[in-house]
Amino acid sequence: MHFVRSTTFVRVVALCVACGVLMASAAAASAQTPGISKARFGTLEGGQTVDRYTLRGAGGVRVGILTYGGIVQSIQAPDRRGRLANVTLGFDNLEDYVTRNPYFGTITGRYANRIAKGRFTLEGQEYKLATNNGPNSLHGGERGFDKRVWDAEEVRQGRTVGLRLTYTSADGEEGYPGRMPVSVLFTLSPSNQLRFDYEATTDKTTVVNLTNHSYFNLAGEGKGTILNHQLQLNADRFTPVDPTLIPTGRLQRVAGTPMDFRRAHRIGARIRQNFGQLVIGQGYDHNWVLNRGSGGGLVRAARLRDPSSGRVLTISTTEPGIQFYSGNFLAGTLVGPGKQAYRQGDGLALETQHYPDSPNQPNFPSTVLRPGETYRTSTVYAFSAPRRR
Repeated sequence: MHFVRSTTFVRVVALCVACGVLMASAAAASAQTPGISKARFGTLEGGQTVDRYTLRGAGGVRVGILTYGGIVQSIQAPDRRGRLANVTLGFDNLEDYVTRNPYFGTITGRYANRIAKGRFTLEGQEYKLATNNGPNSLHGGERGFDKRVWDAEEVRQGRTVGLRLTYTSADGEEGYPGRMPVSVLFTLSPSNQLRFDYEATTDKTTVVNLTNHSYFNLAGEGKGTILNHQLQLNADRFTPVDPTLIPTGRLQRVAGTPMDFRRAHRIGARIRQNFGQLVIGQGYDHNWVLNRGSGGGLVRAARLRDPSSGRVLTISTTEPGIQFYSGNFLAGTLVGPGKQAYRQGDGLALETQHYPDSPNQPNFPSTVLRPGETYRTSTVYAFSAPRRR
């Protein structure tokens, strides 16, 4: 029998303590009691209160949602070692969301994405919208759903926690016809799946296209570029656009182009190629046509992976398309909660949707909603971080 020298013994003890802290931290991140909490986030100029709800999932993910704009203000997700980080871009104060938000985390509507020249015709009548994106209307106009205060209701079902937001869009709001009650149900499951269930009805024929506009950086917000992230999109075709980013109406095959993400590859690998569509968008800012088959349920749309942290985001949806935007217009003028300026390519958006300008493109899947019908779509963000073997 012999004794370990004291210095070695101290090092071993220190190492064990450090390992214990790390394991405890990882365990805390990977398993927690599900719950919902509410706190005041700020007050609008007219005195209206904006609240922040936090969903704590049993699997470790935590999601912060604002009643202003239905904004997903943060998503804390564990990496391969169980360490939490916020993987969405955003702000830590209400003023920035009100005055300078490029749709970070918002519910976008009544019509997400672009409508050409701010005009469309329904049942023989032309409707005119605000042109807030060059000659086109974008994300519902000057004051879309992203700038409204929504009513909130907490939802609990077993170990799944959620939040239902509701808002009624008035007939004629932003130029759209019909009084349209809308609900968005956010639920967070024990398996770290954040689900969005959208519903809407109308009393006049109208158009609707809703999505969540979160910007992701799976290394953590403020941690630099997403160009090293690996992206896979379940799409053989995309909708090419004109110089104002309105679809031409064609469905172009991705094969042989930088738009081909059928196999996962690094986002930055081809983003600077001299390809006309990338030149127009100053990077990726296009709608991909999902391979759906004949079914109408959830299909996998995208898989995003950050090699540095091991975090993976898998997106499934009932929608026919997904818009991939590579953060081309982030210019260092916006500062996130981590006190870092967001620059070009520091975050990306993956917006499940119907195709842009569908009201003016008769060959695209319809976005028309009529009285007596219910608009229903669902999208799931599944977070994981497989450990290295």
